[in-house]
Amino acid sequence: MLAQRLTSYSQRNDVIVLALPRGGVPVAFAIAQALDVPLDILLVRKLGVPGHEEYAMGAIASGGWKVLHQDVVDTLGISKAAIDDVTRNESAELIRREQLYRGSRPAPRLQGRTVILVDDGLATGASMQVALQAVKAENPAHVIVAVPVSPPETLQSLRTQADEIVCLLSPEAFRAVGLWYEHFDQTSDEEVIDLLAQVERSRAGRSAGTSDQ
Repeated sequence: MLAQRLTSYSQRNDVIVLALPRGGVPVAFAIAQALDVPLDILLVRKLGVPGHEEYAMGAIASGGWKVLHQDVVDTLGISKAAIDDVTRNESAELIRREQLYRGSRPAPRLQGRTVILVDDGLATGASMQVALQAVKAENPAHVIVAVPVSPPETLQSLRTQADEIVCLLSPEAFRAVGLWYEHFDQTSDEEVIDLLAQVERSRAGRSAGTSDQ
């Protein structure tokens, strides 16, 4: 459904889809396949509130980028030591996933390209916010955020940072991303690696077929 809203970017050489692993990868895979454009990943880790890890107080991304929701920190009285501890743990997981998913493959060049940033949904928007910072530092031509579902206030907070936002559902009574899916199984490391490999094989096959004609 998201791909249908993005058909103007189909088969363009300047377009790349970037998924936020892990949950964003299956969504981004479907979009990249439908548009026939490359798929890659942007590693982002949520910084969860200690004891309530599902609630984000911020996020980090590859390249040392970090976003902190100071209002959450102040309201809950979270100490700097606690923030540093969570950041350290999530940084280690980010590095592990970077090595596992990317291996020796270099990060894609984004300068001058149209980047479609995809996640399985937004809650506080911290992960997408830090992803946007990381992407925009590479001087892309155009940045689109594409997600199936998000609360209205989160979309509003991102509108000044993205050039375009495509969101299928924006319910006032949001509660959680998973409630808006028929199936919301945990995405595994193996599934991420397999989907990335499928896109590579599919595009390589199409390129070979074109060159043979």
